Amino acid sequence: MVLVDTTVWVDFFADRELPHVHALHRSIAEDGDICICGVILAEVLQGIRSDSDYCRTKTYFEALVLLPMHRATYEKAADLYRSLRKKGITIRKPIDCMIAAVAIEHDLPLLHNDRDFDLMAGHCKLMVSTPLPQIPPP
Repeated sequence: MVLVDTTVWVDFFADRELPHVHALHRSIAEDGDICICGVILAEVLQGIRSDSDYCRTKTYFEALVLLPMHRATYEKAADLYRSLRKKGITIRKPIDCMIAAVAIEHDLPLLHNDRDFDLMAGHCKLMVSTPLPQIPPP
């Protein structure tokens, strides 16, 4: 199982040739359990301009594992943000602390393309999924 961040979905739907997108493609091909949470669902859907793309994406996301977010998740996110601030680290989007809290709570790696998650991982129990670089065929 892997929690896939909004940053990966944006690049995935834009058909970008990036390591984290390849990792997502591999997970899909291997029928891996791909997880999202409510925050990721909202971020992805709110960024879609076309009604047809919105409906298609919404339907696609219904097949994914939706991880719950409880009061403890939000408190963990606040604690994470505060503890990082005390260390002089400011996370640019506090919503990322919510996503990190979900990953930590469910003991799942987070597949992402956002440097703030790498910063967090160095100071808490967040596991980040590091995609293997793609080696071009000879």
